[in-house]
Amino acid sequence: MKKSDKKIDNALREALTNVCEIALDSVEGFVWLTHLVNYNAFPNSLKVVCVFETDELLSKAIEDKQDDYFYTLINNELNSINIKLNQLRQQVSFDTEEACERSHAGKWNERLAKLQSKVTLH
Repeated sequence: MKKSDKKIDNALREALTNVCEIALDSVEGFVWLTHLVNYNAFPNSLKVVCVFETDELLSKAIEDKQDDYFYTLINNELNSINIKLNQLRQQVSFDTEEACERSHAGKWNERLAKLQSKVTLH
């Protein structure tokens, strides 16, 4: 990783940690988030995954428009570090611990690797 990529990665982690801390206190069922990125195609390759405990809690959060809340939080935090996502809604996704357990036996590295292969590289 280039030195400039490392700086971006550190700022990105800090911004997304802020999002995570805020969401943990305010969104029922939310448990963690992570990001995937290919710095050769940044910021278009950035993918943020917000993880909920169960499918039911995620459905309730979306029904209550909490997905919009996440889009706003993420957008605001990234803007604060001068990162602009042109396709925010395509670059932020939602998942559940329950779905990972069901499809990948709880192996997030395998589940996220499939998502990583779908990251846009243009």
